[in-house]
Amino acid sequence: MVLELLSAMFSKWQKFVAFCLFSFFLTVSIAACGGEPTSVGSKAQITPEDIARLPVEATLEQIRESGQVKVAVPSDFPPFGFVNTSMEPIGYDIDMAKEIAKGLNAELEIIPVVGGYRIPFLQTDRVDMIISSLGKNDERDLIIDFSEPYAPFFSAIYGGPTADISTIEDLSGRSIGVAQGSLEDLEISSLTEDISNVDIKRYANNSLTASALVSGQVDAIATGNVVAAKLIRDNPGSEITSKFILKDSPCYVGVREGDTEFVDEINEIIAFTKRSGRLNEMSKEWFGEPLPEAIAQTA
Repeated sequence: MVLELLSAMFSKWQKFVAFCLFSFFLTVSIAACGGEPTSVGSKAQITPEDIARLPVEATLEQIRESGQVKVAVPSDFPPFGFVNTSMEPIGYDIDMAKEIAKGLNAELEIIPVVGGYRIPFLQTDRVDMIISSLGKNDERDLIIDFSEPYAPFFSAIYGGPTADISTIEDLSGRSIGVAQGSLEDLEISSLTEDISNVDIKRYANNSLTASALVSGQVDAIATGNVVAAKLIRDNPGSEITSKFILKDSPCYVGVREGDTEFVDEINEIIAFTKRSGRLNEMSKEWFGEPLPEAIAQTA
């Protein structure tokens, strides 16, 4: 009852404070009724799951009433989100935010965030959604809801037009460059354990790995599509493309837990951008490649 009164008194973005006050009042009430005070060592902790269970107000209805939508985007992670020489935010996620705002018939307010603040900004209602290279995992799935995938994020084998490679078995007899100690290094080492004559050349960083491919020191490289996007952009005419994906971890739009109507609306807009070809255009512009089939087929 106390939590309901506090939720009504405070604005939507103050629910976290309301929850803290509720916990405090509950402790005092127990002590007043003869309960033993809670020791410091056993003090209840407020978790992200607790916040996620607070009442959800209809975000879609609020956006329609206000005509504005607030979106958390990256500001320092090209090509997803960064600033140009005029200090204007640009990138794949920025374009996606614009498409969704257009689909909602709302004015877009961009809120730059760093990775660790994305979900807290959403849960405290400072933003309506997250479009910031957000991956899905079990821990996050407990506290927020996700849209259908909208952006590619993967590790793959990249090579030029003469590299006839389409499967892991095709790496036999070839040299593969990789940044030493990277996730791609671990992945390619594991996948090629039973494949003979694979020459894995390890380099100190992604830049040296990319240079090895461009200069012909290796037949192909194992790297992420974000690194490859810069490689393709910096070497126009090289015809470097992904040959096959090693590990796929696409990006999703994040909304508050239980905001089902809003998720459905966002999914409709994402599906439209796929069917219209707009999302494929964005992928070519920012990643230098068409949208992967795994994402394109979810329309």
